Amino acid sequence: MMLDQKEIIDDFIVQTKIGLFCSYGNFYLDPKEPVVEAVISHAHGDHAVGGNQNVYCTEATAVFMQHRYKKFAAANFYLKPYQSTFQLNGVTISFYPAGHILGSALVLMEYKGVKYLYTGDYKLEADTTCEPTVLVAADVLITETTFANPETVHPDAVAEIEKLNNVKPNIMLGAYALGKSQRLISLINKHCPQKRILVHHSIVPFVKIYEQMGVDLGKYEVYDRKVMKNNANDMIYIVPPMVFHSYFKAINVVRIFATGWKHIQSNNQVQLYISDHVDWKAILTTIETVQPQQVWTTHGSGTHLQNHYKDKLVVKLLN
Repeated sequence: MMLDQKEIIDDFIVQTKIGLFCSYGNFYLDPKEPVVEAVISHAHGDHAVGGNQNVYCTEATAVFMQHRYKKFAAANFYLKPYQSTFQLNGVTISFYPAGHILGSALVLMEYKGVKYLYTGDYKLEADTTCEPTVLVAADVLITETTFANPETVHPDAVAEIEKLNNVKPNIMLGAYALGKSQRLISLINKHCPQKRILVHHSIVPFVKIYEQMGVDLGKYEVYDRKVMKNNANDMIYIVPPMVFHSYFKAINVVRIFATGWKHIQSNNQVQLYISDHVDWKAILTTIETVQPQQVWTTHGSGTHLQNHYKDKLVVKLLN
């Protein structure tokens, strides 16, 4: 059942060159450049830059940012537990788990009785390496639309990871260092137990942070060239994108990259469609659950949503 009609402020959140800005609370959501007041949904580099004056985020997001940016992470961090409220220049804000990576948050903002829910990046699928998504009712849903296309359907992650059981030779597995790599380590340990996991040194600190924060990923080892050279089968070497693309001509390994993007899969020997974003059906499920009066879209194209909800629901494109 839809929420009672309320006075939605059309420019409560606006897109600027720096990012999404709330003039009513004088803060930015995931700014692309350093600002005075930054509410940050999660620690991926395209959402969390260093150098902000005041950062409001979850504990895990702060720890990841401090690792990546060191003393330039932020002047001040204000750590907020999930589902607790705080005030920022008259706007009431609370965080709810977004299910994207460890510490990722949906940002619920309430102003003059109207609730605006910003998703950041999120997914609805089960993932034991991060907090499960909690969707809450809001008058306006501000959703990412990275894969908001009716033709995009993310397959089951377990079925995808089990493909690796059919690959006997060693694998060079490309994955983002934060979030995706940790999810893959956990999935491989659970569903490909005969595989031996080696992790690139640049990914290891993020793995250690997950473990320090209580997430059990299972077995893995820091990459050792001799180990991989002396074992021709059943080794999986997880590397960040830059390394994966730098060693395009790597021999004696099967090259695989874990992503939801089809264009990245085209040159790989095995396609591994594991995404940490919502697909089309998941976005529709989110809208059905949140029951907003309006949907505002960001991080991708919202035109398919506009067409789908034509004459039924206001869909506004912020980008």
